[in-house]
Amino acid sequence: QVQLVESGGGLVQAGDSLRLSCAASGRSFSSDVMAWFRQAPGKEREFVTAITWSGGSTRCANSVKDRFTISRDNAKNTVYLQMNNLKPEDTAVYYCASTRTNSIPVLTILYPYWGQGTQVTVSS
Repeated sequence: QVQLVESGGGLVQAGDSLRLSCAASGRSFSSDVMAWFRQAPGKEREFVTAITWSGGSTRCANSVKDRFTISRDNAKNTVYLQMNNLKPEDTAVYYCASTRTNSIPVLTILYPYWGQGTQVTVSS
């Protein structure tokens, strides 16, 4: 059974940095794309960034491109989201997701596995 567990969220001030972690378990993820999505209150869940587990290719939303970085540690089956220069508009619940595909999709419907989410709140 696939399990994705996020951690690292919290309350920070604008301009601060935060690193989220997503620990994956339950099977091999060598063929998976691992992604981060976020959902702000009253808004739809949106794609943030993703990485292929084996090849290291990444894809990133324009809104976070110069501030957020995704990485992975294959030995620990963990994916990270380094968030720098956080802004109040980054406030959301951040979700880890995985899917098996040759490309990096941005649609939530294409990711069958999800974590429970971790809250990130950025105060101005």
